[in-house]
Amino acid sequence: MDTLRSLSSAEEIALAKASSQELSAILPMDGQASTFNITSDDGVAHAVTIPSGALKLMVEILTQLGQGNVVNITPIHAEMTTQEGADILNISRSTFIKLLNTGEIPHSRTGNRRKVAFTDIMKYKDALETKRLKSLNDLSSLDQELGNMGY
Repeated sequence: MDTLRSLSSAEEIALAKASSQELSAILPMDGQASTFNITSDDGVAHAVTIPSGALKLMVEILTQLGQGNVVNITPIHAEMTTQEGADILNISRSTFIKLLNTGEIPHSRTGNRRKVAFTDIMKYKDALETKRLKSLNDLSSLDQELGNMGY
């Protein structure tokens, strides 16, 4: 996993934003790979073919950087520490450990260290988001039934 670095300079942010917009405009709609000519510092042109999934990821990375956000790429099959998992869910490490102990998020142990699959953390996060949205919809429906009480 990449280490976090400080936010980009204003020039990097502007360049990332412009690059994101340029790449978005030429994203193939058919899911095919795209070939780009890239010129190195010594003036030599190189043809580089990029799969559509990687190109979409590049656009998303550039979009985030263009908004001044730090980007961190985590492989799907990565195992996370309890602190990394807590950070992803934006909760305390002790709360995250409670989720592991109750079995809400599966984990494995190596000695006295717990490891959690990134995919399991994201499944929990998605389920939590779905539950939150359902609760908001239920509250909104209740508000409508009670005649818009101003919530």
